[in-house]
Order: sequence, then structure tokens, then C-alpha cells
Amino acid sequence: MTLSTRIIVLNTTKVGDNNLVVHALSPSLGRRSYIAGIGRKGTAALYMPMGILDAEVTENPKSELWRMHGVSAVYPLGGIRGNLSKNSMTLFMAEVLFRTVKGDAEPGLYDWCEKSILMLDGLQENFANYHLRWLLELCGALGFTPSVGDIAPFAGAHLHEIQALMGKFEESLTVPLNGSARSGIADSLLRYLSAHLETSLNIRSLAVLSELFR
Repeated sequence: MTLSTRIIVLNTTKVGDNNLVVHALSPSLGRRSYIAGIGRKGTAALYMPMGILDAEVTENPKSELWRMHGVSAVYPLGGIRGNLSKNSMTLFMAEVLFRTVKGDAEPGLYDWCEKSILMLDGLQENFANYHLRWLLELCGALGFTPSVGDIAPFAGAHLHEIQALMGKFEESLTVPLNGSARSGIADSLLRYLSAHLETSLNIRSLAVLSELFR
């Protein structure tokens, strides 16, 4: 079976000199892994985390790895790729999705993810809180919408700030936070997600964001 699909790249693993295993999210196939050739110079750059691609994917009856070919970028994402802070945010977002989404995805999750990437790409300013608001919205996209009371046991000293981040979108981006507060809030929200999903989320890229937004 071969079908055309749009995918969002979550993670890649190099296999030899000319292939990548691409872990990706798609609208109809959920979270799945594919093998893609990268023989031509520059092809690997297509597979940046949270890249949005069009691809042909072919089922392999002998392996869980489907073959991916005919790959092209849907959007250049110049607003992200040309900005170190935004690019680091997409590393974080992709790692969170990679560790939380397994197999079939919640209906609408792909569409929400694509919309959230394009939103970050288009923001010109006030995006330092974006990954925090994104974590809160991710809960809803995964099928549960947290209340202040739900998050309170995990919030520590940041409950008031988290409550402000749960307000209107535009206002959440301008909540005054320093780097230490952003790091603490992200850690609180990840612990909340871990408890709700009953899995341990060790997100290593959070340390990079913490350094950037100190």
C-alpha cells in the first residue's frame, strides 16, 4: 500500500551514510516511523524537528518501518529556521511529542500541531513564553484540558503565573517571566503531563531553552 500524506517530523536516527529513520506524526497514520534515503547533498536538511512535509509512504509487510520517498517541504518555516530561540523551541516541542504520542493519535492532534508550528513561525515578537502556552494547549490536544486545580499540586510557587498563562492567548505571551520562572513552569507542566499520561518525560532539550531564556 502506498499513500500520499503530510507529516510532522519529531525525531530522526541516522542509519548508515544514506538513510534516516524518521519518526513522524501524520493525520491518518498517527505516530509512525519511516526509512528515508538522504543520498543527495542537502536532503537531510528537510528533516529538521517539527518540519512539515509532503511524502509518499509505502507499507513494508516485513517491517514496521514504512518507506518514505518523494519528500518535499510544505512550508519553508523561515521565521523558525532563521531564529535560534524559535528553532530551539521546536526541538523542545518535537521531543515532547516524540515522548508523549505513541501509535494512533487523538483526532485533530495533527492539525493542532501544524497550526501551532505556523503560529510560532509567524510570531515577530513576544514568543519567549510560547512553549509554555504550547504545553498547556497540548493537554487539550491530547484529550484532557487542565484546570488550575488540576495543575496546582505540580505548580509549586508558580501557580499564579501558570494561571495567567492559561488566559487569553495574546495575554499569555506577555506574562512577565524571567528565565528561571520559565524553566520552573515548564518543569511543573511536564510533571503534570507525566502524571496524567503515567509515563516519565525526561525532556533533555529543556536545558537548552533554559539557557537561551535566562
